[in-house]
Amino acid sequence: MSTKAKVWLGIGGYFAFFILMLLIFGNEGKNDEFKPQNEFKLEPWLNIKIGGIDFSINRAVFYLALASALTIATMVWIARRMQQKPNRVQMAVELAYDLTRNNITGGNIGETKVAIRWFPFLAALFFFIWFSNVIGYLPLPTNTQETVDVFGIGVPTFAIYAATANISFPLVLTLVVWVTYNAEGIRAKGFLPYLKSWLPPGLEDMNPIGKGFIFVIEAISHFARLISLSVRLFANILAGHLLLLFMGGGLAVLLGIAALGALTFPMAFFFFVLELGLIATLQAFIFATLTAIYIGGATAESH
Repeated sequence: MSTKAKVWLGIGGYFAFFILMLLIFGNEGKNDEFKPQNEFKLEPWLNIKIGGIDFSINRAVFYLALASALTIATMVWIARRMQQKPNRVQMAVELAYDLTRNNITGGNIGETKVAIRWFPFLAALFFFIWFSNVIGYLPLPTNTQETVDVFGIGVPTFAIYAATANISFPLVLTLVVWVTYNAEGIRAKGFLPYLKSWLPPGLEDMNPIGKGFIFVIEAISHFARLISLSVRLFANILAGHLLLLFMGGGLAVLLGIAALGALTFPMAFFFFVLELGLIATLQAFIFATLTAIYIGGATAESH
């Protein structure tokens, strides 16, 4: 039997199994009680309000604190491991060090002194976002809406959640990046020279109206980075979690077709491996790399 025939036979058997499950379990009808959006709802674990501002501790705060602790521990661990004898762990450490120092920082910030100054920030940013993404795919007992009674204590059930799937977190990170690279540009060049550097070279003989029009376009592009940088991270992580939610059984529960879970679960496993193995790292790399590009562009002599 050829490989092609085996593939089609496997696909046919897979759908036959789905039809069999459908005949056995049937269709219970649409489930109106299941609300997928509740998976991203943030209920306060500890209510804290100071001066009318809500500082409550919730699931997102817990994940951010966990990602921060892992980032700090990793940075300290790398700093110490770089001084020890080479081994397999050392190779992994050097790979991470090379990625953040040479690829992300050195490859996008031309001036060596500026690259050295901003390397710790960019490395910490990369690892912080990476840990935030990765732990978002690891089931943790953080679902307070559904609890399990253990010796009279309601223990939260296991769930996956990513702080980066909440637009407020990527937006705050983007605001930090936006203020940072503009402040670095002003520090390096001065306020007015930095604003003048927004104009591309070759416009020296252009009339003031034309220069003003191009400057407005450049200014809009700088402010648009607040949207593009934050939404890119937010949308990719949110889309991945929604895929896992629906493919992992949410769609079957929502439609009331239990057999549908047998059809979608292999897809959920594929998306889980893809998100955890590729997307989590890729989005952290893109965010840190774009930050390095912005800092490099703000400090470069020409636009």
